[in-house]
Amino acid sequence: MNPFSVLNQTQRQRTSDGQESGILEGWDRTSPLLVLVLPQLGDFDSLEYVWWLQRDAKRLQEMPLTIRAVGIGDRNSAQKFCTFTGFPPECLFVDPTAALHQQLNLYSGLSFKVPVLSPGQNAWLNLMLMCAGLGSPGTLAEVLRGYTGDRQAPQLIANDETVKAPPLPPLKGSFFNVAGGEGFQRPFELATLRLRNMAEVLQNWKTYVPDASYLTQRGGTFMFNQQGELVYEHRDRNILGFAKSMNNPLVFLEKAIDSNPFPIS
Repeated sequence: MNPFSVLNQTQRQRTSDGQESGILEGWDRTSPLLVLVLPQLGDFDSLEYVWWLQRDAKRLQEMPLTIRAVGIGDRNSAQKFCTFTGFPPECLFVDPTAALHQQLNLYSGLSFKVPVLSPGQNAWLNLMLMCAGLGSPGTLAEVLRGYTGDRQAPQLIANDETVKAPPLPPLKGSFFNVAGGEGFQRPFELATLRLRNMAEVLQNWKTYVPDASYLTQRGGTFMFNQQGELVYEHRDRNILGFAKSMNNPLVFLEKAIDSNPFPIS
């Protein structure tokens, strides 16, 4: 299975105009290509991954890089997702049935089935088991890291930035200095951002998750050079495992570009 061949032949609905289009349309092969195959658009991983992209948007714009993303949901999900995260709707496509994920052999998560439950209910059951670490190695440790902090990770919330994460009151970034300083991921800092994401999704659940059958489906990251050759990939194996280095999820970009000189025409 060649990921580039699959992606190059894939057409999905584009968020910006609702048109069916090739997901690589507009890539002119003068820059590397980064494709994010996201899980459900209301998933922790999708929201957090794109938060990192938007956090480094200025730096990424200076890189020779084209970005495309495909997420599970419908156009309403995608529009809500883009409004909340700031991700450009012209770069996001939707896959209502996770067909692309299956074509790429991405991890579908636990698949226990209780005969009396509907597909959506079974997906919920499996999701809860995965959140507890079953069939999702590393999830509990990553949840804990969100509360304890990480001196190997950058500071996530600027001191003068205010975060609204109901039911907590609005918190300024400087509040987290009390837990141990600044210049690194402080205790409770990442957990607060995750709480904000959870509040957003729960308040708009039916929009973000029009079909709960695919709640356990995981995603993947694929990066190609101008010739369509795969230079980096990551296949998610757990919830909150969308990157090889969760303390700095985008570190692979500079490494891939540095180790693969991409001539720009």
